[in-house]
Amino acid sequence: MSLPQGAQQAWAGMILPGRSAQRETDPMTASPSFVWPPSLWAATAQPGPVLATLEGDISADVVVIGAGFTGLSTAIHLREMGHEVAVLEAAEPGWGASGRNNGQVIPTLAGHDPSAMVKRHGEAGERFNAVLRDSAQYLFDLVRKYDIPAEAEQAGWVQPVHSPGRFKLAEKRVKEWSAIGAPVELLDRAATTAMLGSEAWFGGFWNRTGGHINPLALARGLAEVALKLGATIHARSPATAMAHQNGRWVVNTAKGSVTARALVLATNAYTDEFESGLAPEVAGEVIPVLSWQMATTPISDNIAKTIIPGRQAMSDTHRELYFARWDARDRLVTGGAAVFPGSGGANLRPPIAERLKRLWPQLGEVTFDYVWSGYIGMTPDDLLKPQVPGYPRIHRLGPEGYGWTGCNGRAVALSISLGRELAKATQGTAIETLGLPLSEPKAQPFRSIVRKIAPFALPLYRRLDAAEI
Repeated sequence: MSLPQGAQQAWAGMILPGRSAQRETDPMTASPSFVWPPSLWAATAQPGPVLATLEGDISADVVVIGAGFTGLSTAIHLREMGHEVAVLEAAEPGWGASGRNNGQVIPTLAGHDPSAMVKRHGEAGERFNAVLRDSAQYLFDLVRKYDIPAEAEQAGWVQPVHSPGRFKLAEKRVKEWSAIGAPVELLDRAATTAMLGSEAWFGGFWNRTGGHINPLALARGLAEVALKLGATIHARSPATAMAHQNGRWVVNTAKGSVTARALVLATNAYTDEFESGLAPEVAGEVIPVLSWQMATTPISDNIAKTIIPGRQAMSDTHRELYFARWDARDRLVTGGAAVFPGSGGANLRPPIAERLKRLWPQLGEVTFDYVWSGYIGMTPDDLLKPQVPGYPRIHRLGPEGYGWTGCNGRAVALSISLGRELAKATQGTAIETLGLPLSEPKAQPFRSIVRKIAPFALPLYRRLDAAEI
């Protein structure tokens, strides 16, 4: 797989983490300058729209940088409101994190419950919690509204606990999310075993609105919807600079520019991968961490029906996260981490195969047809506690300019809803009514060093997980 300069470094750290298209094709080369990752999603998603590069100077009401989930959602919501929008994408829609992730639709943050958001942001945190609570339902409703072929399965999301002591965490999360109206349910060990088809866990909780999708199919489908609604999307057009000048935003590319009244920056972990000087204050606050995803060969029906028989998405409480979901062709899609993942993740295949056999002995021998990687954007709040994911960072970048970073592995559902909120913000909706807890960009200390040593936190995670068992 070919990545932009910087993305080829082989580190792996915190890993975070459908039934319509049935065909499988070879991964598609979208242009001579980059290659789609060798993923299950690239092999099975419907082709993306044919898009032109930006050549010349254009104008719009809003310019969006990035055609991932957030940028495309923003474009759709702006067009639904009748506003002109131009989207600039460095590669192709879904080429970055939006098309590489595990596809789990999870309406929570990775490490923080509602009370933590309120403590951090007050009333804005309460509004954000409401957006996050409803984010999975909103995603699936949007897919149904526009009939997007995203292999969407709203079967729920379950978080099992990997040790008896972690059951208190499940109880706390159910209590907190129930208090703000989320459809969550505590599971004892027997219920968890029945739901997952494994005796490896000690209970947990689940949210009925969650589920999973083919993320690249969703990104391409969102792009098609945005285009049909009248948005303009330019691919293979990396933004090289952005500035607010004479009351307008100007975003430059190699061969053109977009001038607009308002701007949304939706690049997250890839903010400085194509142009280091695009938004250094935003890029500096996120640590891009390489996440590895893996898809098994198709599992026979008699075995598949005994493993997560209700087809929920699952990610547990290990710091070295265990996660899995079915795809539309009865492949288990999981992932893993390694200090030295090897070429193409070769060193991950044996240990993750053994993990799956340990969790579900009925699988027998496990082989993988697809192994791929991509960045997730981490925003650790305490570098001395790397096992604790940070909070999302949402910013006003200038007059009528907004952006966010820090998915911390939970952006599939959240990004769609944040796109709606960001679209409203650009049109003058009072921030005091939106789920956008704003903060000032603040660069991570020793960011370049942290990027290089991130994988070496993995042994710490394993020791902490083992100690709890």
